[in-house]
Amino acid sequence: MTRSLVTTALLGATLLAGCTVGPNYHAPEMAVPPAFSEPQAAAPGATIDPAHWWTAFGDPTLTSLVERALKDSPNIAIAGSRVRQARLQEIAAHAIGKPTVDATGNVTHVEFSKNAGFSSLASLFSGGGAGGSGSSGGIALPGSGITTYAAGFDASWEIDLFGGGRRSVEGALARTDAAIWSQRDAAVTLGAEVAQAYFAMRLDQAQIAVVEDELGRQRRSLQIAGNVAKVGLSPQIDVTRQQQQITTLEARLEPLRADVRVRIHALGILLGAQPESLTAELTAPLPPLQAMPVVPAGLPSDLLRRRPDIRMAERNLAASTADIGVAVADLYPKFKLTGMAELLSTSLASLFSRDSIQATGVGGVTFPLLDWGRRRATVGVRKEDREQAYLQYQATVLGALRDVEDPLARIDAERRRNAALRRAVADAEATNHAVYAQYSAGFVAQNALIDAQVTVLSAREQLVASDAQLRQDTAALFKAIGGGWEEAKAG
Repeated sequence: MTRSLVTTALLGATLLAGCTVGPNYHAPEMAVPPAFSEPQAAAPGATIDPAHWWTAFGDPTLTSLVERALKDSPNIAIAGSRVRQARLQEIAAHAIGKPTVDATGNVTHVEFSKNAGFSSLASLFSGGGAGGSGSSGGIALPGSGITTYAAGFDASWEIDLFGGGRRSVEGALARTDAAIWSQRDAAVTLGAEVAQAYFAMRLDQAQIAVVEDELGRQRRSLQIAGNVAKVGLSPQIDVTRQQQQITTLEARLEPLRADVRVRIHALGILLGAQPESLTAELTAPLPPLQAMPVVPAGLPSDLLRRRPDIRMAERNLAASTADIGVAVADLYPKFKLTGMAELLSTSLASLFSRDSIQATGVGGVTFPLLDWGRRRATVGVRKEDREQAYLQYQATVLGALRDVEDPLARIDAERRRNAALRRAVADAEATNHAVYAQYSAGFVAQNALIDAQVTVLSAREQLVASDAQLRQDTAALFKAIGGGWEEAKAG
């Protein structure tokens, strides 16, 4: 490679180093409302840490389950692997546009045909080597052979004049950020899934407790009915009817017990364990559920910063924008410098001498002339990718707003319903107590007692279901505001 060629190439690289084709990325600005439209409860006096929102429920079992899931779940491990993979792709992208050097070494032996005559001389002077076994003075005679030894370096450099390599780096960096936010989003989703499954299991257990408590009441009523029937103050049908009520309640227990086992299996899988691994832990007596936490939903603008899926969508948009520059760079000429320096000799003894040095340098340029529109079509494809990424970003932001508004609406309505149900339970209990006393004294028929018992059971079941729904909606709201990750430990 001549000095003038090197100088020209370096000068061109210097002049065009700042020429980076393709659009420069600017973060999108999307208008969001100044406040959520649905009503919010007054913020609590104590501060709730969104990164560990599950601790706000005051349930040590829930806290343990969520933290174990975040540590051992395969979904979190997969997300972490994708982050590591993206960082390796960063390394590969940084190598684009930089010189590459390879060490080479070889031993070549050519055995000439006895019928070749002096044609071996042409092979010799055209680069086939010199000297060898059975030859003298570097000339190989017919029937003899030539052995050459070579060791050296090959170097090549495709100069990134138009910034295709730099755009590749931008895209790789953005994809690494997107993978990190995806990892955080996986943590947010997993924590909410564990809480939802746990509260569903606690609902089943609470319903079992309600039914078993009601069974105790009705068995006492059955005893009274039997005593009254024995003395002839009521017909035997009262005993049969009361026994039927008990049998119906007993039949309701088995599906609930099976559902508890199903919830335990789901929690085991979420924790990355065997389905039955949590059975002993979660069928043992659990601590009572504490008062419901009040979620500080904040402002809609907070979602753009807090929600990992929004941040991931924004980073994917940045990567798609960089991909356009990579495609546009392919429309421009490519400049490449290649060089080879090696030691070449027919003898190992003289291989490392100065006279064995052989060097080659080539400077080349490739101009795209005819590709039947392939490169420009690729640019168009990348632009459509960016458009789709932008629309996905918009959809993610709008979905996040809805994710907050919906649980706010449900929580507001369920709080009022829950208060009404508590009054209904108290009224039903009082009515049942009065009817039970009247029935025991023989003043009312058994039908009135059964109706009162059914009313109490229905009211209590609706109340425990409402309590569970409030907890599940609260967990959904924590997820909606992007709780469940912390900056220092993510990535």
